Amino acid sequence: MSSGAAVHLRDHCLAPERIDAPVAGEGGRYGRMFELPALQVDEQQLRLIGVAGGFCDGGDCETDSSVEAGWPFFGQYVAHDLTADRSPLRAHSDLSALRNMRSPRANLESLYGGGPLGSPYMYQRADPAKLLVADGDLPRNQEGYALIGDPRNDVHVFMSQMQLGFLRTHNRLVDRLRADGCAEAELFDEARRALSWHYQWVIVNEFLPLTVGEELVAELLADGPRHYRPQRQPYIPVEFADAAYRYGHSQVRQLYQLQAGGPRLPVFPDLIGFCEVGQHQVDFSLLFDVPGRPPAQRAKPIDGQLPSSLIALPQAITGAVDDAASHSLAVRDLIRGEGTGLPSGESVARLLGVEVLGDEELGLSRHGWEQETPLWLYILREAAIRQHGDRLGPVGGRIVGEVLLGIITLDPESYLALDPGWQPTLPARVEPFGLRDILVPDGVHAPA
Repeated sequence: MSSGAAVHLRDHCLAPERIDAPVAGEGGRYGRMFELPALQVDEQQLRLIGVAGGFCDGGDCETDSSVEAGWPFFGQYVAHDLTADRSPLRAHSDLSALRNMRSPRANLESLYGGGPLGSPYMYQRADPAKLLVADGDLPRNQEGYALIGDPRNDVHVFMSQMQLGFLRTHNRLVDRLRADGCAEAELFDEARRALSWHYQWVIVNEFLPLTVGEELVAELLADGPRHYRPQRQPYIPVEFADAAYRYGHSQVRQLYQLQAGGPRLPVFPDLIGFCEVGQHQVDFSLLFDVPGRPPAQRAKPIDGQLPSSLIALPQAITGAVDDAASHSLAVRDLIRGEGTGLPSGESVARLLGVEVLGDEELGLSRHGWEQETPLWLYILREAAIRQHGDRLGPVGGRIVGEVLLGIITLDPESYLALDPGWQPTLPARVEPFGLRDILVPDGVHAPA
């Protein structure tokens, strides 16, 4: 892999982009959700609990949760969409429609780039309402780099194959709209809106209930957020980006089966991206339950431990580093939170008025930890203790639920803003519609 590929991977491995702007409400993309003091910690202690052999080292991680194995990768897909670069060429054929360029939105900008006018290399010359696709892979240039709106969506094969699923579904929508008599000049915008609404509906009605619980989602839809209240436009809290929304790192399995009868492989280094997928096409019915097929693989429980493949990242991911601890994604997560001045998990729990985890529940004291807990690790332990590792607890769930629902609700083009009673129109194997119906559509065969 070239050094250029490593640059893309280094900061975005299974995570949102780097946080540099701490102030909310002044037109910036990032801010703070809670006015709490930063946890003061010894960085060396963070390294000790995050390195191989430390608290966060889960080894083979063979325990299963009840959650389908594909959901952490969809969570990553959403993260990339929220943090996509906002260029002046938004995903509209009508450039006069540009607005809110720097506010985060769940609108598939990472899929559409600048649209047919702004990113013509991503679209079919003979039918510019449709995106380019390849046979079982993303369209690529002669160097093997994907021609897509966000290069991070090629970081590993699960991400690139998920991107391919959305590309194909957009093109299916174009065909359906054309058959229904939609004017050619409106085809792209109508298909983009339709797919974006299906995607938002999946986040609100499937992903979030699985991640934070149906009760909290119902509360937030009815009453709105308590703590995520942007003054001018949506922003991404550092508590979300550098802690709560990194829960998926602890859901990653050590080994995955991509195809029926195929070998079981780790994400890194075997399934690393930025190249043709070759034989590593993904049958998503092995990652999401699909009616009529065997149960899918499961994610590992959210518990504060990461698999060996993420504790010992290859150099293609980390770049050349002097400190061996920097090969651990857990170390990177912990130090990242310390660098952005995140509060302790205990202090957020107290502010929210929820029961604080005890030392025995956290389990860090036997590793020499004697102070309050980094927010990222606290949220992972809370999920393990309060929800058996299947979903987030009250601190993590509150942050993730309020931010994702808040961003979608505040988007003036979202289905929640324009038509909150809207229901998906794409076919579903069984009701309700789900992500499986985008990635493994009925009548479209998965790779053999």
